[in-house]
Parts: sequence; structure tokens; C-alpha cells
Amino acid sequence: MSLDPFRRAARISEVELSEIIQISEAAAALKREGRDVISLGTGEPDFPTPQHVVAAAHEAAMRGETTYTPTAGTPVLRAAIAAACERENGYRPEQAQVIVSAGAKQVIFNAFFATLDAGDEVILAAPYWTSYPDMISVCGGTPVIVAAGAEAGFKLTPAALAGAITERTRWVLLNSPGNPSGAVYSPAELSALAGVLRDAPHVGILVDEIYQHICYVPFASFRTVAPDLAERTLIVNGVSKSYAMTGWRIGWGIGPRRLIDAMAAVQGQVTSGASSVSQAAALAAISGDQQLLAERNDDFRDRRDIVQAALNATGLIRCGSADGAFYLFPDCTATFGKTAPDGTRIERDADFTAALLRAEGVALVPGRAFGLPGHFRLSYAYSRTSLTEACARIARFCQSLA
Repeated sequence: MSLDPFRRAARISEVELSEIIQISEAAAALKREGRDVISLGTGEPDFPTPQHVVAAAHEAAMRGETTYTPTAGTPVLRAAIAAACERENGYRPEQAQVIVSAGAKQVIFNAFFATLDAGDEVILAAPYWTSYPDMISVCGGTPVIVAAGAEAGFKLTPAALAGAITERTRWVLLNSPGNPSGAVYSPAELSALAGVLRDAPHVGILVDEIYQHICYVPFASFRTVAPDLAERTLIVNGVSKSYAMTGWRIGWGIGPRRLIDAMAAVQGQVTSGASSVSQAAALAAISGDQQLLAERNDDFRDRRDIVQAALNATGLIRCGSADGAFYLFPDCTATFGKTAPDGTRIERDADFTAALLRAEGVALVPGRAFGLPGHFRLSYAYSRTSLTEACARIARFCQSLA
């Protein structure tokens, strides 16, 4: 028996800080040393939180709305979320079918913790957001990774989904618009996946739609496309990305009441509930003027086009388009076998991103962090000045490879 009282529990023995955070911290360390570093590694809008949202939070605090809220969220915010669903996606859940949490990540964790037993399987497509597999594992489940490369548009196909479902499958996890690829499922594609899932009634459907309002093609919610599967579906959304409110930590889940009740039981033992002041801010965000969403969406689309063109112009990086979110997921395999100016031989995506950081001070995240090596993720949620300079440095680095 170990005498160390702080030994890691088996359930987190393999869990570490995500490579996204590790690279961001490495870039920050170089900056502290005086290096000129441009980090395009994190997914955070550079826009400010809207002023009317900040004002609403201040007013709520001044009114004394600083106490505990109901575990599942304030009734007024849950009602506003239901109204927003009707306005934007054509369905209106009951208030009891909505839970508000400290970010979309907590919603997903609550769902898995409330439902997964040891050995239960969760299907997800690679590339995936780095936290998905770890959350599944910590909650006792087994991630079942299905490759969804560029040839599949970085999306799960009906055939691949059908082939991955077993008696142990508890959930399938979809993400649209997707992180890290920016892929967006069309109504037809969601309908085809729904067709497979109708034949697997033991499988729950978790759909992360956090990037709904950063979408350059018409957005379709899974629940809108497949309303008959609502009793098996959990929709995840929030204000972090669309309204530039990452630090406010407000996300929500919409699902069948028995699931929401189980998630609330978990949340009640973990955080008690989301911040009262942040909930007031989220209420102002989703209930106020929505014009800024379209304006910011247009801005992100323009940045995407600028970066995509610059990367493809290098001749060594192949960068397809992205229909949503604020990421590109280019292919860097054409650099494999080449040598960087410092003598590093590039054999993997992580070699490419590490050598680029050393040589040019540009921080990117290798595709291996998202389950699909041979690529890297670039976030274009940064100023055009930073993006233009970063692309120039990437081009210079590619030209320096021998």
C-alpha cells in the first residue's frame, strides 16, 4: 500500500493538462523571457463582452443578487434560454428541461458523471475537442474514437457511426460547428445520423452546439432536425464564444427531465450552481439586441478567408475551408522529412509546431492533441494585425525548411 496520501486516484492517473494549455503556457514563458511570440493556440474571442451585458451584471450585484441561486439556474434565465431556442431553432423546451452550469464544459461533465458506469462507451469523432476523451474517462466511461479525416469533411458518417455502436454504447457525442475543424453538419447529414440512432434506442445523443452563432452556413440544431429523438438528446450551448463571455462561465444543457434532474444532483454536490451575477449577465446577452452576433460573425469569416489564403500560399500547408467556429485545421504533412534551420528534422505535426515556435515565435497546437495527427489547429479569434504577422512568419518558416 502506498504511504502517499496525495497519490493520484486511478481515475485520473492518465489525465494531464491539455496540450492546448501546455503550449499556451510555453508561449507565455517565452514572452516573459523577452521573445516576440504570437500565440494562436487558444479559442477565445478577442471582442469585449458587450457593454450592456457588463452593465446588467453590475446592476444585479448592486441590487443584491449575490446569493445562492437554484441549483439548476435562475427561473428567469432558464425561461429566457427556452425562448431563445424557440426563436433560433424552432423548438421550446420546458423550463424543467433546462440546466444552467458553470460553462458548457460542466454541462458535459455533469451528463457523463450522472450516466456513465465503468466500461460504458461514448462514441466521438476525431478530430475532437481535447477535453472530451478525458471527461469520459474520468467519469468511468470508455472513449470510442472514430477517425473522421479531411476526406469525410472532419465529420462522422452514418456508416462509421453504425459500425462503432455496440451493446456498451451509452452516448454518441457530436460537435457542430466543430472544434478544432470548424466543420458544420448539414440538416441532411444530421438526419442521416439520426436514422442510424433510431435503430439504437439504448444510445443517448449529446450535441455540443456552443459555436452555433459563429457559423458561415445555415446552422441546423440536431433537435430541430430530429425532434422525435428529443427524449434521448442533450443539447449543450452557452454564452462563452458567441458573446465573448468565456470568463463569465455560463453554459446550459437542454434535455429530458430525468437527465436534467440527474445532472442537477451532480451539480448540487460540485458547485451548488452557477454564479448569480454571471447568470444576470447571460440573461442580458441572450435577451438583448442580437445584431452584434451577425456583425462579429462576418468579421470572423473575413479573418478565416485571410488566414486560409495565406496558409495555402506557402505551398507546404494544405488548408481547406471551415464553415463555423473560429479555427482552421490545416494539413502539414508536406513538411515531414524536411529540416528546420536549427537542425530539427520534422517527422510529426508536433515537430512542426515546436520548431515553428522556436524559430518564429508562433504558437499553434498540433493535431495529435485532437486525435488526428498530421494537422495543426490555428485559432483566428485574434486581431488582423496579429494574424497577418503570424501568417508571414509561418510562410518564412516554410521557406526556410530544407
